[in-house]
Amino acid sequence: MRWAISLPQFVDDGKFDPVAFRRYVTRAEELGFESGWTQEGVLGGASLVSPLELMTYAAACTERLRLGCVVFVTTLHQPVHLAKSLSSLDQLSRGRIEIGVGTGGRNRPFAAFGVDPEAGLVTRFNEGLRLMKMLWTEPKITFDGRFWQLDGETMEPKPFQKPYPPLWFGGNAPAALRRAVEHGDGFFGAGSSTTEAFAKQVSIVREELAQGDRDAGSFRIAKRVYIGVDDDAERARTRVAAGLVRIYGDNGRQLEPVAVAGPPEACIDGLQRVAAAGAEVIMVHPLFDQAQQMERLTAEVMPHVS
Repeated sequence: MRWAISLPQFVDDGKFDPVAFRRYVTRAEELGFESGWTQEGVLGGASLVSPLELMTYAAACTERLRLGCVVFVTTLHQPVHLAKSLSSLDQLSRGRIEIGVGTGGRNRPFAAFGVDPEAGLVTRFNEGLRLMKMLWTEPKITFDGRFWQLDGETMEPKPFQKPYPPLWFGGNAPAALRRAVEHGDGFFGAGSSTTEAFAKQVSIVREELAQGDRDAGSFRIAKRVYIGVDDDAERARTRVAAGLVRIYGDNGRQLEPVAVAGPPEACIDGLQRVAAAGAEVIMVHPLFDQAQQMERLTAEVMPHVS
């Protein structure tokens, strides 16, 4: 099992603590986490620091920890700018960046970003991703798309990782899972999905891998798991529920069943079920006391999950 952890990203106005953040990411590296992950949320009530900036800060604080975002809702981004930012960060981190992408579905404020969700959202997603890959790999780019056009343009530097950083796809629908296998390097199950739903998604992914005659060993499967370790099971559920509300607003009240919470043995069981469902990488996302939770997870929970 490979382990990843969420980075502290929920910061109230004026409350970011650079020393505590640096201590957290360097400790995650010391404890052997393979990667640290962010998420994207430009608008909304959650006080969420932008993923690119936080990844950049974390890269400057660490030497080995890989850094990613699941997911960038790329339909809301201008792909040339996003490709440039990610390529630059991959250079600055000496090749430690991972990229999660997703369409974002239709329940987002697309008008705020100048995007018409009725004007081919999936087409926009696919076209933007294809353009970013060209910018990362080709010396001169001529591109005649529905949404973007380039004529003999160049973007340098390319990413440090060749041909480009690993691309993870989010999504729940079978069509999204097929896109992941066709265009990506891995599938990342959402924290808001139950283990049972994740198992069904993994089954579809593996079927697509087999039908596409693709080497399954080159395609990784991961899941974000919201978690809270507490010897008092009831207190654990209460604190986890509050954390989910902070992320998802009132919708978070319905998501408590997706989380793993309670004493270490309960968390071991919950994570073991995620592993059995097909996760090769588990990203633990503590919903309270993140630094203390990281220590408990590595000492009391993770060594017992395989």
